[in-house]
Amino acid sequence: MDLNAPSSVAQCMQLALRQGLARVDAQILLLHALARPLHDRAWLLAHDTDLLTEAQQRTWDQALQRRLQGEPVAYITGYKDFFGLTLHVDARVLDPRPDTEILVEWALELLPAGQTAHVLDLGTGSGAVALALQHQRPAAQVTAVDASADALAVANHNAQRLNLPVKCVISHWMDKVQGPFELIVSNPPYVAEGDPHLSALTHEPLSALTSGADGLHDIRQIIAQAPSRLAPGGWLLLEHGWDQSAPVKALLRAAGFVQVQSRRDLGGIERCTGAAVPK
Repeated sequence: MDLNAPSSVAQCMQLALRQGLARVDAQILLLHALARPLHDRAWLLAHDTDLLTEAQQRTWDQALQRRLQGEPVAYITGYKDFFGLTLHVDARVLDPRPDTEILVEWALELLPAGQTAHVLDLGTGSGAVALALQHQRPAAQVTAVDASADALAVANHNAQRLNLPVKCVISHWMDKVQGPFELIVSNPPYVAEGDPHLSALTHEPLSALTSGADGLHDIRQIIAQAPSRLAPGGWLLLEHGWDQSAPVKALLRAAGFVQVQSRRDLGGIERCTGAAVPK
C-alpha cells in the first residue's frame, strides 16, 4: 500500500480477504492496528469509510504481512480470549486453541462449585487452563506447572493481570509437586517428531508441541507419575492428538486407572481422555 494515499477500513479489509486471510483474522488485526477493542467488530462496519492515519497504516501493513507469513493472530496482537478470559500470549507459549476448552468443561464437571479441591495443571504455558479453572471455581486451590521459565513468566503475568491466585511452579511434570490432588489436567506436547503438520507451526515453541517418535512420550510420563500424586478417587484428564485416544486409554488402564473415557472436540474427534484412580 502507498502510505501517501491513506486506505479506508473497507479497503484494508478487501485487501486482506483478497490475499486469503480469514475474515475474523482480518477484523481482529485491523482493530489491533486501530487500537480498538479486539471484540468490537461491529465498529468496523459502522466506520468502513474511515481513513487510517499513517501510524495506523504502518501497524496494519506489518500485522498483515506477519499473518500472511503464518504467525498466529494472538502473537501479533499479544492477546487471546480463552474461556471468557483475555490472556496475554506471545511466542514463549502456545497459542491457546478453542478445542482445549473441552478439557476445561470436563474438569469443571468434576469440581463442584464451592469445593476446596486441589487442582494441578501440567504444562500450563500461558496459564489458560489453570486460570480458567480458578476463575470458574474460586474455592479451588490451583497449581500451574511448566518446565519452561519463559512460559511460567507468561502464566504468572496473566495470573497477576487477572487477579487470580494460581500458584505457579517450575517443574518437569510432577517432579517438584507432591499433592495429593483431587484433579490433574494437562494439555501436554503430543505431536510426533517428524509430523508433516509441524511445518505450519514454525512460529510456536517446538518443545510445547512434539513428544517423541509417536507423540506419546510425555503422556506416558504423566500417566506414570499421576497415581502417586492423586487423592483416592482423583481424576487425570489429558488432551491429546486426533488419533491417540485408543493408546491413551490403554496406557491409563495399564497404570491401574478406572472409569477410562474420552470426550469429543468441536469437530467430533476424541480429543481428551480421562480416568480416575481407585478410591
